[in-house]
Amino acid sequence: AAGLTFRTAVAPEAATVRADPEALRQVLANLLDNAVHYTGAGGSIEVRAARDAAAVRIEVADTGVGIPGEHLPRIFERFYRVDPARSRELGGTGLGLAIVKHVVEAHGGRALAESRLGAGTTVRIEFPAS
Repeated sequence: AAGLTFRTAVAPEAATVRADPEALRQVLANLLDNAVHYTGAGGSIEVRAARDAAAVRIEVADTGVGIPGEHLPRIFERFYRVDPARSRELGGTGLGLAIVKHVVEAHGGRALAESRLGAGTTVRIEFPAS
């Protein structure tokens, strides 16, 4: 309905993550919700997962509006909004990425983000390999 292309690239060995299933669902729902809200019609969203000896890495990448570099260090803070006016318009509370970070860290992992203004954002979550 949003006019987006959605792709997945999940390596078979990355299909299993040692995590609370409901917490992992909440993390992925928050990441996908952000990607949908900040990617315009004709854009794309890709979910990728891979595993190596150290971690299972899951990425949600979009071709959306992107995040200015000066905001990246703060996007995982509670109530932080890059564009407060747009977030209110879309119904955001500024808690989604803070929840992502909290849940991932509670599982011994970490959350990171890369972005280019006008070119999209990739949020990567890493869980220790079991």
